[in-house]
Amino acid sequence: MQSILLPHPERRLQLPWNCLQWGVFLFPILPIFGSISIFLGIIISYQRRFQFIRKNPINQGLAIVSILLVIISILADNPLESFLGLNNFIPYFIMFAGLSEIIQTPSQLRQLSWLMIFGAIPVTILGLGQQYFSWSGIDSLQGILGWSLQLNGNPVGRMSSVFMYANILAAYLVIVFTLTLGLLIQEWQNKSQNDDGYILNKNQKITLLIITILLTAIDLILTNSRNAWGLAVLSSLAYALYLGWWWLILLVTTGVTAVFGSAFAPSPIKEGLRMIIPAYFWQRITDENFVRPVETLRITQWKFALNLAQTRPLTGWGLRNFTPLYEAKMNVWLGHPHNLFLMLFAEMGIPTTVFFMGIIGGILSQGFLLLKNSLTNPSERLIYYSYLITFLALILFNCFDVSLFDFRVNTLNWIILSGIWGVVCNTIGNSTKNSYN
Repeated sequence: MQSILLPHPERRLQLPWNCLQWGVFLFPILPIFGSISIFLGIIISYQRRFQFIRKNPINQGLAIVSILLVIISILADNPLESFLGLNNFIPYFIMFAGLSEIIQTPSQLRQLSWLMIFGAIPVTILGLGQQYFSWSGIDSLQGILGWSLQLNGNPVGRMSSVFMYANILAAYLVIVFTLTLGLLIQEWQNKSQNDDGYILNKNQKITLLIITILLTAIDLILTNSRNAWGLAVLSSLAYALYLGWWWLILLVTTGVTAVFGSAFAPSPIKEGLRMIIPAYFWQRITDENFVRPVETLRITQWKFALNLAQTRPLTGWGLRNFTPLYEAKMNVWLGHPHNLFLMLFAEMGIPTTVFFMGIIGGILSQGFLLLKNSLTNPSERLIYYSYLITFLALILFNCFDVSLFDFRVNTLNWIILSGIWGVVCNTIGNSTKNSYN
């Protein structure tokens, strides 16, 4: 057991850190048990680090956002929906504050990456079974598992695995793919052959990571999510750029150009490329196999959300109010406008959204400054970089979709952000202590 759970650098935080480790490991397949374990870790963190949590400026900023969201909900077009929508924000602010005290070092980030990978393997296998072996059901255990496997995915023909929709699985796989790729590069560059007390040696780690990358890549393709495809490519390019692998950048850029050329290039170039590029890709990119009503087009949803923001710019219409307003106008039910930022502008108002975005931007800017100025160990730099680009990938994902409403993906988003900020705070704290010594 000692080889599975990583020790915490601060003894008083070992118990909440253990709870977080178990929670992250169980979360994808057993979200109920995983969330209970994470919740226990958060409670203990508040008990033992409350003074630090209270004084943290980011936490103070999120507390202000919480108050503003309550006021917005009181003034909302549909207050009940808006108060229900608080569950997508305030509990995660509380979680962020607690977890950013627990996660303090890049070694902990590496451990969390491994635990996410171990938890993701059964998700990828279940997805393949769903698509190729008609696996479905387990409805009788849904109360325990927190999910059921839908025959041939949701929507039909697109892999959704243990998630309720293919695009949500795609967002989850983007997280796993990006973190796994970072670990694979780190292990590949690591010249040490010892296992550092871990349950796997170097060769076993590399083998497992390659298998996970392949499974995740296959599943990403089968989600049929253009958004996720692009982000997987961009994540790969981000690593290549960081490492100076210009040959890989050229190779990937050539491949992407060929794929887009097969979709949009003029004749006869397009026809020639379509002899090389599988139809699965260029048909999905062009959407030529789908006839979509204008009400379901993203551009229509974006215009409507922008109009809502312009109509009530200060307080917005209230959380979760986009859906009933859009349905009343278009006679079509949509859960969100497929752009998180336009949704927030419409529902929270422009000032609160800008303030909230400023807090997130402040965390990321401090993270990149830490990467540039303070982290000197190449392995630690790479792991920390993997968390930064994973969160940036999630931001880009939410420019064309909204992952906020899925409990598991939203939780992982905030765990990743907690890790980024926790390492910043710990490094700054240690630097301050050293300056007084």
